[in-house]
Amino acid sequence: MSSKKKCPGVMENPRSHYAEPLETLAGVFGYPAFRPHQEEIISALIRGEDAFVLMPTGGGKSLCYQIPALQRPGVGIIVSPLISLMKDQVDALRANGVAAAFYNSSLGAAEARSVLAELHGGRLDLLYVAPERLMSEDFLERLAGLEIALFAIDEAHCISQWGHDFRPEYVQLGRLRRLFPAVPIIALTATADSQTRDDILQRLGISRTACRITGFDRPNIRYTVEAKQKPFAQLLSFLGTREPYDAGIVYALSRKRVEEVAARLCEAGFAAAPYHAGLPDRERARVQDAFQRDDLQLVVATVAFGMGIDKPNIRFVVHYDLPKNIESYYQETGRAGRDGLPAEALLLFGYGDIAISRGLIENGGNPEQNRIELHKLNAMVGFAEALSCRRRVLLGYFGESPEVDCGNCDICLTPQKRFDATEDARKALSTVYRVGQRFGMGHVIDVLRGSRNERIRALGHDRLSTYGIGSNLGQDEWGSIIRQLVHLGYLEQDLARYSVLRLTESARPLLRGELTLNLARPRIRPVPARKAKKVREISRDGQGQNNGLFQQLRALRKEIAGREGVPPFVVFGDATLAEMAASRPANAEELLSVSGVGQHKLGKYGAEFLRVIAEFGG
Repeated sequence: MSSKKKCPGVMENPRSHYAEPLETLAGVFGYPAFRPHQEEIISALIRGEDAFVLMPTGGGKSLCYQIPALQRPGVGIIVSPLISLMKDQVDALRANGVAAAFYNSSLGAAEARSVLAELHGGRLDLLYVAPERLMSEDFLERLAGLEIALFAIDEAHCISQWGHDFRPEYVQLGRLRRLFPAVPIIALTATADSQTRDDILQRLGISRTACRITGFDRPNIRYTVEAKQKPFAQLLSFLGTREPYDAGIVYALSRKRVEEVAARLCEAGFAAAPYHAGLPDRERARVQDAFQRDDLQLVVATVAFGMGIDKPNIRFVVHYDLPKNIESYYQETGRAGRDGLPAEALLLFGYGDIAISRGLIENGGNPEQNRIELHKLNAMVGFAEALSCRRRVLLGYFGESPEVDCGNCDICLTPQKRFDATEDARKALSTVYRVGQRFGMGHVIDVLRGSRNERIRALGHDRLSTYGIGSNLGQDEWGSIIRQLVHLGYLEQDLARYSVLRLTESARPLLRGELTLNLARPRIRPVPARKAKKVREISRDGQGQNNGLFQQLRALRKEIAGREGVPPFVVFGDATLAEMAASRPANAEELLSVSGVGQHKLGKYGAEFLRVIAEFGG
């Protein structure tokens, strides 16, 4: 039986209606039960204790401070890094009947005065502000005369120099503890290794005993890595397996590539647009708004896009190029499937990407920061080269050790066949030695395959004893073998010198024939221009069996969102619509039992959704 109250209507003030956190969860947000660890975090904050929360994207971090802000006296001050993110979160709270606002540079003078009047009049439950605005002397003076329920610092990894997205303006937040010693502070992030976590705790004055680490695993995301061969054809092939209405993000490293890929996708008939820091502010805002409102299927972006996206129904993320670190990869892939429904993360991995990423890092002016980032890049390469369960590698980076393989990555789903690669490995190692250990993978493969290019002849490498001894294998096969030799420690790549290959001590017994070596068969397959769309079996969401009703509910949601000027997911998320399509509630009480339908939304939208469900004849 659902714990939700069965009394539809608009709430004037959530605080006055519910005495217990679970009642607020059900009545305001429409969820019948807490997710793991949420209740203990919320209870601690309500008691006035601090908290550091490390929870995966989509794990319910926002509720960890929103509910305590509604339960405690005073206003909750939420530190958020991006203006667009503030607006989306405020829109979603208001849709649930919560008195929320943001105070930032996007407001006109009259709007800013109105927000401040609400703040000083005690009419706000939550106020979102940027760190630099919060820490200005004028704003701190305002807060000194108000009752503060709590301070919540979102994207807390930005406070640490070890974090992948360090922001100097976040450092000032350490003053909050001294200025407001009695106000609880909650810091939240989805991505922080042990050094970053320690830095956050130290800078904010939060005790280690306040840490709540719920884990990094996102089991609904399928991780796949493909060797980059013909990347745009591979992208089209992947998109051909998706539903036509699926929203996704394609990440690329350079602005030029973003523009090129977006243009080619548009030519191929996709609703796509580029997004990067070099575009005018108005164009970036237009693209982000269109994506949020489901008017745009694909955004091709640099890492300038994403942190401000609060869109739960992103179904896939494609990395066209290698990310610079695992934290970025984890955070960017984590933007898919925030609603808990199945999602995919595809990474196209080529060794040329390593040199590009390394160049971007080394252009930075801080040697210590460069060292940290190069270390992180090497870990990212290790993930891409992995031959065991990818989720084990990913979670292992963050200090977790799963007991079993995940069953939802490319390696688990299609294990690679193994073969006796002893002779092929010796050919490759011998060639590296014969070319003087002064060349990269591409040149070594050219020698192995007997290439007749001008450089080979000019260097005299066509006269080496190993020239042409690997002509029976293709470029991709040799690339896979050499990558595995690097991964297993028989070869090393000097990334500082154009990825030059060198033998390690471990290579000697293999070259001397003292041991045998089994390697994984390379995943080499032809890349079609575009495959026909597959019919996907979607578990847990009701979309497959009731797709017609689901689409009608999506259309109604889009109509309501347009009418109210908010993104569709603010009305209801895909998971909520899918549950409606599966259960087909016939009245207000049954609709209220659907996860994500609270009292305010029931009163506001319930009749329209019940009508569409009743009229559906499929």
